[in-house]
Amino acid sequence: MATYGSDQLAALADPSRRAIVEALRAGPRAVGELAADLPISRPAVSQHLKVLKEAGLVADRAEGTKRLYRLEPDGIAAVRAYLDRMWSDALRSFAEYAESTESPEEEQS
Repeated sequence: MATYGSDQLAALADPSRRAIVEALRAGPRAVGELAADLPISRPAVSQHLKVLKEAGLVADRAEGTKRLYRLEPDGIAAVRAYLDRMWSDALRSFAEYAESTESPEEEQS
């Protein structure tokens, strides 16, 4: 069962795609610019961008003869919301467990 945010997380599972997302934090860039900074080929960068685009993490626009890629705020927000929910659930579970167990000092009282 896929959950909201899991497509984006799956896309970010690859270290090259994470590196591309990190590079795009500075602003829109063309495939050639991204490839120049990564240890993978230009066609590989294009394939990774396709996966990131399908996951809703990046968007592109034509500028002259090249395409500029940028982060897609809604996709990034979906990842953050998913992780925030997971973190909140984990903290709530921990708090419930901690409250349900007595410490040895409480037992002696």
